[in-house]
Amino acid sequence: MVDKESLESMCKRRGFIWQSAEIYGGEAGFYDYGHLGTRLKENWKNCWKEYFLGLDENYHLLDTTNILPYKALEASGHVDHFSDVLIRCDRCDSTFRGDHIIEDETGNSAEWMGVQEIKETLIELDISCPDCDGDFSDPVDFNMMFELDIGPTGETTGFLRPETAQGIYLNFSREYRALRKRMPMGLATIGRAYRNEISPRKGVYRQREFEQAELQIFFVPGIHDKIFKEKYADADKIEIIVKRAAWEETKEINIQELDDLPEFFLYHLMKIYEFYRDVMEIEKDRIRLRELSDEEKAFYNKIHFDLEIHFDTLGGWKEVDGLHYRSDYDLKKHQDKSGQKMSIPTDDGRKIPHVLEISFGVDRNIWALLDNGFKEDDDRTWLKLPTKLAPYIGAVFPLVRKDGIPEKARDIFDELIKDLQVFWDKSGSIGKRYARQDEIGTPYCMTVDYDTLEEDTITIREIRSSEQIRVDVKDLKTILENLLEGKKKFEEF
Repeated sequence: MVDKESLESMCKRRGFIWQSAEIYGGEAGFYDYGHLGTRLKENWKNCWKEYFLGLDENYHLLDTTNILPYKALEASGHVDHFSDVLIRCDRCDSTFRGDHIIEDETGNSAEWMGVQEIKETLIELDISCPDCDGDFSDPVDFNMMFELDIGPTGETTGFLRPETAQGIYLNFSREYRALRKRMPMGLATIGRAYRNEISPRKGVYRQREFEQAELQIFFVPGIHDKIFKEKYADADKIEIIVKRAAWEETKEINIQELDDLPEFFLYHLMKIYEFYRDVMEIEKDRIRLRELSDEEKAFYNKIHFDLEIHFDTLGGWKEVDGLHYRSDYDLKKHQDKSGQKMSIPTDDGRKIPHVLEISFGVDRNIWALLDNGFKEDDDRTWLKLPTKLAPYIGAVFPLVRKDGIPEKARDIFDELIKDLQVFWDKSGSIGKRYARQDEIGTPYCMTVDYDTLEEDTITIREIRSSEQIRVDVKDLKTILENLLEGKKKFEEF
């Protein structure tokens, strides 16, 4: 069981994550990443791009603007409907998200509830303000977008984007032509989104400025989805932990048992699950897929599954990724508002493509790695991270600071850092240096000693087992590269 305060303390002390502008007391919903947190996040994003863009040669990365014009978000429905339910205490004037207050009271998700349902539930359960026990005013809808005045006189209205997906939809037609009209087509982006959350809480899990990694897959059902059927048929079927909307209990099943779902959805659902299992190395009993009911999911989503991770620090299962079959809603809305054609020619006439959306909360996934990996054993505190995601693959230590050992160690470090993320540390006892690297999740520590000078060999210590091996210095870089790419395990050397 991870202690939340211990993990947060380590993150601040070592350089992972802390509240933005903390010297001024901070502001809820804004967090900064230190040098280690930034390395961890960048490694995660690189692995995400490598994995998901690698699913098909026609999946590509875009970079779109953070500010969108009024008309674009009016067409998408965000201007009128991108809201949460706000409740305010009549006594102390504190504000809360209505669904969060109900979830805290009942332990059940209330995100699907609208104004009237939240009003009735607050009365039925006799819920009062958690800060002062006062009564709540009537709930109201609160639009969460940050509005901007564009131009020197503010003659144009825009918004900080509330999601990264809209930039992809706006660029669909141009990319379709640029990519020579090949379908299915996947367009991905990783970038910041902004939501004026009513009461952001739970650290980086819910922020006002955050990062998303999304892949929007465009296809015409019945015409292009046969490609996904072939991919699904060729893939190894996996065992998954899943909670269907109609089930009372969570079950572990083979993905083939979800035979009421289309193959294009199942294929990507399986690949998302494997990303968490194989790339992020989340423990299997901490991963589950949950299908949202008709009440919970957006009206335009025909199918909606969330992948949830069990967080010790957040008190249970929390969503970190979603797979949504959005039908043709998005492109049709932009076609109607802009007057620009979003349809494409097919053998059955012109059709507006449908969208399958993969949406990751980057910050949530970083916290999942930290929550899942933070260990406090009897004799040490350490962070279990996948080798490819760790801020540093290794650290180089001189055993002592004399007799030419520091110079030899520095030569080895200088050669490694040309191609690998490695750390140099010569201060403190060797035990303290191991402890520091254990706490930040460095998989391998390399110590240069007197035998190195005589035999040109070096000791490598693995974080997970604390076992050590001795290898030739000339082979060190190749060994680390093999470990990084997963070509060999530590115990095989």
